[in-house]
Amino acid sequence: MQKFYNRESQLAALREISGNIEHSKGILSVVVGRRRVGKTRLLNEAFDSNTHQHLYLFIGRKSEKALVSEFTAILEFKLNSRFFQPTSLKDIFEYLFDYATKVPLTIVIDEFQDIEKVEPGLFSDLQNLWDSYKKSAMLHLVCCGSLYNLMTRLFKDEKQPLLNRDDYFFKINPLTPGYIKAIMQDNGKYNPEDLLLWWCLSGGIPKYLEWLNNATNEPLSSLISETSPLIKEGMHRLVEDFGSEHRAYFDILGAIASGYNTRPRIENYLAIGVGVHLEKLEKDFDIINKIRPITAKESSRDIRYEIADEFLSFWFRFIYSNRSAVEIENFDFIRRIIDRDFDTYSGKQLENLFKAILAESKQFNQIGSYWDSKGEDEIDIVAIDDLNKKILIAEVKRQSRKYSETKLIMKSKSLLQQLNRHSYDVSYQGFTLDNLDNVLAEYAY
Repeated sequence: MQKFYNRESQLAALREISGNIEHSKGILSVVVGRRRVGKTRLLNEAFDSNTHQHLYLFIGRKSEKALVSEFTAILEFKLNSRFFQPTSLKDIFEYLFDYATKVPLTIVIDEFQDIEKVEPGLFSDLQNLWDSYKKSAMLHLVCCGSLYNLMTRLFKDEKQPLLNRDDYFFKINPLTPGYIKAIMQDNGKYNPEDLLLWWCLSGGIPKYLEWLNNATNEPLSSLISETSPLIKEGMHRLVEDFGSEHRAYFDILGAIASGYNTRPRIENYLAIGVGVHLEKLEKDFDIINKIRPITAKESSRDIRYEIADEFLSFWFRFIYSNRSAVEIENFDFIRRIIDRDFDTYSGKQLENLFKAILAESKQFNQIGSYWDSKGEDEIDIVAIDDLNKKILIAEVKRQSRKYSETKLIMKSKSLLQQLNRHSYDVSYQGFTLDNLDNVLAEYAY
C-alpha cells in the first residue's frame, strides 16, 4: 500500500511552509495523530524532497544524557557539527535555532509530548528560544505527537509555556470508510462483508490496512498466528504509556470491549474502583470515548464508554481476553472464538462504520445514538442537519429483512419529543450490510 490516500492537502501545506521559510522566518507546526496513523511517513514524504535541510529527532523514553548523545551524532552527520559538545537538550535546540539564522532548516520533533517524561523544563526552554529566534531564524519547527489531548494542552492551556506558539495545527485522522473501500478496490479485495472486517481490524489506521492488504484471502488465518504482529500490537502500543498501572488499564479496556460499558458495570465486573482510570483513559490517553444519548446535556451522568480505536477494541475483545491461549500459542482456539462471536461483536462496529460514513459526508452537524432512561427505546443512529432542518433516524442490522420501519418510527417518538425540532423533516432508514454500497454512494462527499 505504497500509494498515499487522503493526505494530499497536509503534504502540500507542510511542503509549502518549509519552502517559504526563507521569507516567512520562524513557523511552528503541530502535527497530531494516534500511533500507526502514518504521521512519520507523512512527514518524511513531505520533507525528503525539500530543497532545504531537515532533521528528524525522536524523543525516546531515555535519559536526557542518552538523547543528547544520540542527537549530537545526528547533528554531526547531517550538519557537520563535529566540534559541538552539548550537555543538555537545551544546548541542542539553541544550536539548531542559531544555525537556522544562517541556513533554512526544518526540524521534526517526534513524540513531542514525551519531553514531559525526559526533561519537563525543556518546554520553558523551547518557549524562550522560540520567542528569541522566531523573527530571525529560517526555521520550520514541527512538533509531532500521538496523544491529541496532551498535545492540545501543551499549546492551548493557559498554564503551559508554549501557549499559542503554534502557527499551524494538523490533526492526522484515520482513513474514512470511502478511502478504505478505495484501497480494497485498488487491490481487488472489496466486498461489503470484508469492508466491515477491515473496519473492525483497522479503524482506518494505514499500518493495519497494510497488514490486511498483505494478508491472504482469509485475513484472520494469517493475522491470528504466531508470526503475526497483530498478536502483540496492543501491548507494544500501550504498555509504555500506561507504565506500572498497565494491568489495571488493560483490564478496564478488556471489560469495555466485552460489553461492560458503564462505570457501575465495569466496577462490578472487575471488583475495583475505576473512576480515576476512566478519566485518564479518556483525557490523557485518548483511548476511550464517553457516549451520552444525543438528547442529553453535557452534565448528564447517563454515560456509556467505548474504545475509540476499532483495532484496539478488537484486540482487547479477542486477543487480550484469550491471553492464556496466546501464551500456549493455541491460535486455532482464538480463531474459533472469533468465528463464533464475530457476528455479534461486529454489530456494534457496523453501527460505528455507518456513523463514520455519515460523518464523512459532511451533511450533518450532530451524529449520535439515543436510549431512554429505562433502556427500552434504543436507536442506533440519529443524525441532525440544523442548516437544512433535517433529522435522519437509522437502525443498523446485518440483514435488510430484519429491519422494520414501523418499529423504528414507534421507538422514535420519545426521541423526537426531546429533540424538540418540530419543523424538521424526519427520515427513517435501515442501514445494513445488504445496502452498504448504496449508503456509501448516497452519502459520498
